[in-house]
Amino acid sequence: MNKNFPVEFFYQVFALIASIIVVHAVYVTLVRPKAAAILAEQAVRIEAEKNYTPERSIYVLVRDFEQEACFILALWAFAIMGFKAWQTIGERRLLDAGLVPIQEGLRILPDDTRQYARNLQALPDKHRAMLLPRVMLAALERFGSTRNVQDVSSVSNTLCEGEGERLESELSMIRYIAWAIPSVGFIGTVRGIGEALGQAHRAVEGDISGVTESLGVAFNSTFIALLISIVVMFLVHQLQLLQERFVFDAQTYVDHNLIRHMQAR
Repeated sequence: MNKNFPVEFFYQVFALIASIIVVHAVYVTLVRPKAAAILAEQAVRIEAEKNYTPERSIYVLVRDFEQEACFILALWAFAIMGFKAWQTIGERRLLDAGLVPIQEGLRILPDDTRQYARNLQALPDKHRAMLLPRVMLAALERFGSTRNVQDVSSVSNTLCEGEGERLESELSMIRYIAWAIPSVGFIGTVRGIGEALGQAHRAVEGDISGVTESLGVAFNSTFIALLISIVVMFLVHQLQLLQERFVFDAQTYVDHNLIRHMQAR
């Protein structure tokens, strides 16, 4: 698995850079110009019409820097989750590959393990590093050396549990991003409230436009950040469920298609 680490690391770096470029380009070319035009039009209508109530626009809601940062983090998290889901789906395909073809009723003796292990050792390095071939190869090697089916079962369970813990730990970056998104939104809240307090003297004089605009920044950033966080956390749990099901299915596959055929004598 260490051979795949640089690939995933560089993928995450590239995904972050691409997310920054794409989101910032959308903001510069579309979101902020549209938001500025809408705010200018609303300001004119407010001056002209006393009973005019401005409508909330999605461009105005997402126009600030905190919302832009939240979308960048969300897109980065989606890219990482997509990569991990693609890896898991690729490993699931091996469950249908028939890595060790054993006919029903056939028994595997300790002296037969080398013959079956050759099929797994002949796999490409990319496939041999996946969970299912590793567990099956370890099971065959342990059965050949100990001639004890219980030891084989313990080894396969330990490897599957270790893989589950590894997959769980690799979700820490995505969970950090999911935590950082609402935190960035709260930064926008603090910034907006601070700007509003800085213009309190103008509100006392009767001009509350600056205060309301700053409070809009505060509430909009939190609102958008929380919405994005809800979506990201939902996808995180779906990815975790996909990985847990794969580990469980791999363990069941080894028990049903390999270990139950083993016979010490």
